[in-house]
Amino acid sequence: MEDFLWGFWNGLTAWILLIIHVFDAWERYPVYNVGRDGGWYQFGFLLGAGSPFLGAANAKRGRREDR
Repeated sequence: MEDFLWGFWNGLTAWILLIIHVFDAWERYPVYNVGRDGGWYQFGFLLGAGSPFLGAANAKRGRREDR
């Protein structure tokens, strides 16, 4: 369960870290933690990384239903 939570957290912060890494800053913080690599970590990472898109899709759908 701990690996899932770490994966989810790293997935949420991956977008911010990816942008920071493009400008060659904060190299000590990896986007993906290879040391925790495993099934639960990967699942949490995918959920965390996909959540900004899911939230944006839900917000657009909610606005259409209000009309």
